[in-house]
Amino acid sequence: MTETTARVPRKSAHDRRRLARHLAEMVAAMLAGMLLLDPVWRAGAAVLGGADVLARTDVAALVMATDMALGMAAWMWHRGHRRVAVVEMVAAMYVPFLLLLPPWWAGLVGDHGLTLGGHLLMLPAMVLVALRHRHAPAAPPRRHPAAAALTRRWPTALALLMTLDLWIAPAVLAPWTLLVLPAGYLLLGTGRRQWRDRRALALQLAGLAGWAGLAAVALAVPDGVGGALVAAGWLAHAAWDLAHHRSGRVVPRAYAEWCAVLDAAVGITMALALVGG
Repeated sequence: MTETTARVPRKSAHDRRRLARHLAEMVAAMLAGMLLLDPVWRAGAAVLGGADVLARTDVAALVMATDMALGMAAWMWHRGHRRVAVVEMVAAMYVPFLLLLPPWWAGLVGDHGLTLGGHLLMLPAMVLVALRHRHAPAAPPRRHPAAAALTRRWPTALALLMTLDLWIAPAVLAPWTLLVLPAGYLLLGTGRRQWRDRRALALQLAGLAGWAGLAAVALAVPDGVGGALVAAGWLAHAAWDLAHHRSGRVVPRAYAEWCAVLDAAVGITMALALVGG
């Protein structure tokens, strides 16, 4: 076997892995788009009074396609894919639903058939677009300074999107949610093998004990006082996040930034709910 023929299987295997990774990234971007943009639609419907419109199956299908398309387009832009590839992948989100909407309007396809059929047709459409552009090299994107700054601060943008509905409809969370805050650090620290430093582990366990104690007190006192303690606990964890962001230890800085903004938003909106209640 010559050296040239020996390279062909390896190159082919590399292409398959790259294609599979690209498709996996697209699916993840789709899911992220749906999870992050759903609160935006719900918040807009609450303000503008369009909840009944969003409940329609055809509108919901197109909204879902929009969420997935925006998530995928943002990720492909970030990865430097060509504009034509982005446009075609976005079209792969809409075309299956657009093909099924006329039969749905005619009563030939039910609600389940529209949503399930759209998703089933979407997958081969994505594969076709990925196969068509798999050999096109991604070029480093030229970004406006404002867009570059937003890309660097993606954890902050993500946290603000995730808490958008809380600003529209503030709510007081249950005391047990305080346990989630230190648990995230313990899980990530374990995964990153950060506990060689016993002092770092002791600090995290002390944090777990502190927030668990605060949750126990919040359960024992009247609801108003308990809610204030829960809000204070979330705000206190935002300061904990900032300290870890500065040190760069235990958790990645991106996680600490995301957690700090999320915790601050949750704490502030809980305080607003208590004042408004």
